[in-house]
Amino acid sequence: MNYRYRIYPDASQEQMLLDWLEISRKVYNHALREIKDWVNSRKCSLDYCSLEQEYIIPASQPFPTYYNQQNALPKAKKKIPSLAEVPAQVWQTTIRRLHDAWNYFQSKGFGFPRFKKFGQLKSMLFPQFKASPLTPLTKGGTKGGMGGITLPKIGRMPINLHRPIPDGFVVKQVRVLRKADSWEAVFTIESDVSIPDAHPHGDALGIDLGMEKFLTTSDKEFIARPKFLTSLYRKLELLQRKYARTKKDSANREKARIKVAKFHNHIGSVRKDWQFKLANRLCKKDGIGMIFVEDLNLKAMSRGMLRKHTARWRLLHSSSIYSNG
Repeated sequence: MNYRYRIYPDASQEQMLLDWLEISRKVYNHALREIKDWVNSRKCSLDYCSLEQEYIIPASQPFPTYYNQQNALPKAKKKIPSLAEVPAQVWQTTIRRLHDAWNYFQSKGFGFPRFKKFGQLKSMLFPQFKASPLTPLTKGGTKGGMGGITLPKIGRMPINLHRPIPDGFVVKQVRVLRKADSWEAVFTIESDVSIPDAHPHGDALGIDLGMEKFLTTSDKEFIARPKFLTSLYRKLELLQRKYARTKKDSANREKARIKVAKFHNHIGSVRKDWQFKLANRLCKKDGIGMIFVEDLNLKAMSRGMLRKHTARWRLLHSSSIYSNG
C-alpha cells in the first residue's frame, strides 16, 4: 500500500532536493540520448551516407541496457563531481524509470520516450532503508500529529503524519514528490499477512452513474453533480488566458505558470475531498456490507466528450474501494 504525507523541508533542504531533481533529469536525458544514438546508428543506409550528419558507433558496441548504463554511473561520477551529491540509488531508479518507459514503447511498437525539459522531472525514489526513516511523533502542534523523516544526505525534516503507519507494516521505499506549492512523500509499506477473501455480508447497495445526476443508489437516493467545479474551471480559464498573453521567457510568464499550477492542485484537492467524503458516507450507511458499481470502461470514456465527468466517476470508484477496504 502507498501512504502519502506532506513534508516540510527548510530552505537549504528544498534547494538540495531541487538540485537533485535537476541532476536526475540530466542523467535521464543523457541515458536516453545514448539509446537513441545507438538505435539511429543501426538505421543508416548501406550504399550512401548523409551529407549533413551520420551516427558512427562501432558495430561491436552493445545496446545500452539498464545494467550497462547503471555500471557506467560510477565512472561518470569521477568525471563530473556534482553527480556525487546525489545518492547512487536515486540514479539507479532514474535509469530504471527510463528503461521501463523504453520497454513500454517497444511493446507498443513505436517511438521513444521524450526528453525531460527543465522542471519536468518532479519526483525521486529512495528504494530501500536499513531502518524506518520515520521518527516518533510529537504531541500537539497546529498541523496535527507531526513527526520527522530522515532521508540520505538530506537529514531530518518535519512530516505531517495525519494517519499512522499500521502495526506490522514496514517501509519499503519512499518517493519524494514536488508539487506546485508543497512537497510530499509517498511511503510504500508492506506486511507479510494473508488477506482473507471477502464473503457476502450485510445489505447490498448498488450505484448507477449518470449524466443528469452524479449518481443514483438502489435505495432511491439521488446525488446531484457538484456545482463548485463550474466556478473553479471558470477561474482556471481566466488564469490560463493570462498565462497565454504573457511574453515567452519573461518573469511574468513564470509567475502566471506557477499560479496555474497551484490552481490545478487546488481543483484536484477539492474534487478528491468531495468524492472521498461521498464514498465514506455511502460505505458507512447502516446495514450496508456490499457496494456494487456497474462495470464501465471508464478509461475509454475518458477520451471522449465526457472526459471531465468520467474522471470524477473513476475517482469515486477508487474512493469507494478505499473507504470500504
